[in-house]
Amino acid sequence: MRMSVRLNLPREVDSVPAVRRLLRCALTILRVDRQAGADLEIALTEACANVVNHATGANNFEVHLDVAPDRCSIDVVDDGNGFDLTAASETSPSADSERGRGLFLIRALGENVRMQSSARTGSLIHFEKSFA
Repeated sequence: MRMSVRLNLPREVDSVPAVRRLLRCALTILRVDRQAGADLEIALTEACANVVNHATGANNFEVHLDVAPDRCSIDVVDDGNGFDLTAASETSPSADSERGRGLFLIRALGENVRMQSSARTGSLIHFEKSFA
């Protein structure tokens, strides 16, 4: 069995728990390991929260979930003003920093993480997770 869902969500705080619950339901139905599922929920929450908090110019955003028994692939896409990929470097945030942990967590919890951003076309955050 495989589940593929494409959601178009308003760029508001209430969209984040809604998409997280949908992912959790899909992972439960497919009997995915709880720790792997928890990692995906955190990464998805961070990606969506980044859109809600930072995607200036976007009214909506899309989430593409592709969940199978052996892997999950997630895309979070917006058409906002984009972000500086150089500033979103792969270094970890400082211990006293209150910001900048989202992309770090996505990289730490996901696999095949890819980010694209442009001022004219918005941003894409893609990540995957393989299950044992």
